[in-house]
Parts: sequence; structure tokens; C-alpha cells
Amino acid sequence: WDFLILFFCLPVVIFNEITKKRLLGDISCRIVPFMEVSSLGVTTFSLCALGIDRFHAATSPQASTRPIEQCQSIIAKLAVIWVGSMTLSVPEILLWQLAQDTSPVSGGVTEYCTMKPSSNLPESIYSLVLTYQNARMWWYFGCYFCLPILFTVSCQLVTRRIRSTEKKSECRGTKHGQCEGHLNCTIIALTIIYGLCTTPENVCNIVVAYMSPDMSKQTLDLLSLINQFFLFFKCSVTPVLLLCLCRPLGQAFMDCCCCCCEGCGPDTTSSESSADSKLKTEMSSSIFFDKPRETPPPLLALGTPC
Repeated sequence: WDFLILFFCLPVVIFNEITKKRLLGDISCRIVPFMEVSSLGVTTFSLCALGIDRFHAATSPQASTRPIEQCQSIIAKLAVIWVGSMTLSVPEILLWQLAQDTSPVSGGVTEYCTMKPSSNLPESIYSLVLTYQNARMWWYFGCYFCLPILFTVSCQLVTRRIRSTEKKSECRGTKHGQCEGHLNCTIIALTIIYGLCTTPENVCNIVVAYMSPDMSKQTLDLLSLINQFFLFFKCSVTPVLLLCLCRPLGQAFMDCCCCCCEGCGPDTTSSESSADSKLKTEMSSSIFFDKPRETPPPLLALGTPC
């Protein structure tokens, strides 16, 4: 979703700032806020899911007896996160519309997006959209700012509390504990980046809600542009941070890129190197994601046991 934000929303915003014309017209005025709010929802619920996963890892009796989550279960969770975030962002499509104004400096017609529901909506939907507009500021602050931060902090405190009372055992070895601590640091880093990038938007929303009559349109446009800049910054930093901190994911990504660049030739050397890298990735990921360590790894296609 971060890639979609950078691929679609960023060019639209840059084009609008340069030409003062809205690319794709009224469609972009509705789709861009929808995608931006959906991005906040995806990040929020993903951080909550990661916090729950780390809590389960800390409360499991033994890392070796913890069941491996099936791919269907992971896909179902991702579908719930994405569909839920997009569903909660549907009011943004009905809230925004394209407006035109004459510039006092150049005298030309400028296009901008305004937060005003269309009067052509049915009365019931129109009242719901107005209710959402009135509660939008506190909904942003409570769901997309307080929820992920408080959820992550609570899960981390409970996890540290549980681990501090546990005695050292074989299943909680040094290497396994380091990997779990590394995962917790990754989640904390993602939460810090998200909190820093969403704080200006929430502050601006509160300021605009109580001081908008005293602020000029240029000031409001500048604040909106700053908020979008922080959102684009978050979308740019988050994947890089995740690939750098999550070693198995970063290694798998680099192996995939190298495989695509080299063409995946059928020669023996490349097949052996890819098999070795696959084995290393599987071994590291088995520790990283709390897979059973007592079970020997499966036989590869080399014909000899690992």
C-alpha cells in the first residue's frame, strides 16, 4: 500500500502544486484522500496484528511447541486488514469534491479539493457523511494515532513483564531470545516512525478545527501539503526500514532481485548457490518466526541431507 501511495498519490500532488490544476479532476480529489486514509488504517491494524503476534510468542509455553501459522491464515488476516481499512475510508470518497477559484495574483483559475459533501447525495447518506465530517478529527486522533501507539506500547510492556518473570530454559536460548528481541525492536521502530509522521497531521487537524476562521486559505493549503509530505515520507521509509531490520525478509528480497537480474540460469553453480541461500534463509527465518528448531530441515533437491 505504501507503493500505491507513492506511485499514484505523489504524482497527483506534485502536478497540482506545479500547475494548480487537478490531475484526473474530481476523481483524484476523491481517490487520493481515500488511499491516504486507507494507508493509515493498513499501518494501524498491521501494527496491532504484529503486537498480538509478539504477545503470543512471549506467552507460548515453549517455542518448539508453538504451531506454525498456515499461509491461508496469514492471507485471511491481511484481507481483513486491507478490506477493513478500505471500508472505514469509504466516507472520504463522498466527503471531498473538486472546486475552482480565481487566483488574486495571476488572475487564472485554480483547482483545489474541498471537504464538502455533495448536495446530490441521498438525505440519509448525506447526514452520515456530515456526521463523519464533524467527528473526523477525533476519529483520526483516536483510531489512527492513539490506537496503534497504545496497542504497541501495551503489548511490549506485557511481553517484557512476562519475560522478566520467566526462568531461562533451553527453549529460550540466547540466539532465540536475540531474534525475538530483534523483532520487538523492529516493531518499536515502525511504531516510532509512524507516530512521528502522523503527529503533525493530528496537530494540524486540531488547530484547523478551532482556528480555521482566523487562518487564510494559503496557510491551510500549506498545512495540508506538510501533512501529505509526512505521509509520503512514512511510505518511503517504512519499507526500507523493514527490509533493513528484518534480516530474513531483506535477504529473501535481495535473493529475488539477484535472481531476476541474472535470469535464473539453469547452470549448476547458480542452482547450488540458490539452494545454499534458500537453506540459509529457511534456517534464519525458522528462528526469526518461532518455528520448531528440533525438527530437522527438509531435504533439498541436491540429493543429500542437510
